[in-house]
Amino acid sequence: MEKQFINPASMVKPTGYAHGVVTPGGRLLFLAGQPGLDANGNVASPGDIVAQCAQAYANLKTVIEAAGGAVTDVVKLTIYVTDKAAYKVNLKSIGTAYRNAFGKHFPAMTLVEIKSLFDDDALVEIDGYAVIGESPANHANLR
Repeated sequence: MEKQFINPASMVKPTGYAHGVVTPGGRLLFLAGQPGLDANGNVASPGDIVAQCAQAYANLKTVIEAAGGAVTDVVKLTIYVTDKAAYKVNLKSIGTAYRNAFGKHFPAMTLVEIKSLFDDDALVEIDGYAVIGESPANHANLR
């Protein structure tokens, strides 16, 4: 059984996300919150929510692939932002950054506005879940 995206006709049609995802067996990967930190631990482009989203999506993709998965294995993302208005104003560019990392794979998503994040310059942090299938190829990057 493949992942099944649940978008009931009686609900608003989702754009850029799914209302729900049913997953088959596999390994559950819990993705820690990823702010837009570069490889040196610095916030990418302080003040630029689009650049930070792009870095956070790239970080998530790196973790998923290191676990032997693909971005299409992601079933849920939660996006935490310190400024919902800035996120909405930049939604088109943030969508482009998302598609650059995840393609046209749209899992269940939630956006939450919060007061602040651990890194003072961070404007966004994204966490989530992926279900990675049990094929031998999925174990290549495990340590």
